[in-house]
Amino acid sequence: MLSRSSWLHLRIPFSYFLLPVYLFSLAISPNLNESRMFWVFIILHVFLYPASNGYNSYFDKDEKSIGGLKNPPPVNKGLYWLALLFDLVALVLGYWKINALFAIMLFIYGLISKAYSHPSVRLKKYPIIGWIAAGLFQGFFTFIMCYVGINNFSLDNSWNPNVLIPAVLSSVMLWGNYPMTQVYQHDEDTKRGDYTLSVKLGIRGTFIFTAVVFSFAVAGFAFYFIRFFEIKYAYSFLLALFPVLGFFSFWFFKVLKDESKANFGYAMALNFISATCLNIFFIYFFLESSQVLQAIKAGY
Repeated sequence: MLSRSSWLHLRIPFSYFLLPVYLFSLAISPNLNESRMFWVFIILHVFLYPASNGYNSYFDKDEKSIGGLKNPPPVNKGLYWLALLFDLVALVLGYWKINALFAIMLFIYGLISKAYSHPSVRLKKYPIIGWIAAGLFQGFFTFIMCYVGINNFSLDNSWNPNVLIPAVLSSVMLWGNYPMTQVYQHDEDTKRGDYTLSVKLGIRGTFIFTAVVFSFAVAGFAFYFIRFFEIKYAYSFLLALFPVLGFFSFWFFKVLKDESKANFGYAMALNFISATCLNIFFIYFFLESSQVLQAIKAGY
């Protein structure tokens, strides 16, 4: 468990790419508490996500680039136990620092992530089911999990449009982006028998699919901000995504000329630009919306 390769496969910095879901949930939270904000962030990004990464890496045994690792080292049994240890720490901290409901949701997330990778189930090898499961649990489910954890709410508090719509939008955004994370892994996935959605779509098809789903996601976000907040947030969101659109278009044109450009370097660059733009926007939205919520509470 202490080997360098095991810790590399946890890919803790890769959690940065999933941070927007937490920040979006945080931004609409009315019952903020600094301790819960801190612990939900740590539990997800330092323990739960890395545990999922490590578990997935152990069973994939990739020899070529994977998300967050250009040259993954060989895996060993220590990685398996380290991933389970990180899962256990997430559960213990979730129950101790937040509540039982949050811990149960962490456990469910862990089960799905294991089903995604484990040979006995291996959701990853089914193009549609694997795609739906990844986007649903990293998006909608995680958004609700963050919301009940940050606010110390029951699930009943989540069943309203102000929460459900952004939770759904989080999944739609991930459903658009997820095939792009697989576009450079076709050879490796096919060799293992993992017929991912990106393999099914092909390289060019993956880009077109992402563009279409991403467009629906952007329209949904714009509707949400206009309907529940102010139109300025819709404009700000669109502005924040301009660098993402620019790089995506630049990369797509290069791929149209040479499909070998659908590689690890460009995929990670797109992920980084997308996550950074979304993180900046949601931090801005959090700071702005917190002031709105405080004003409402104060009776203004």
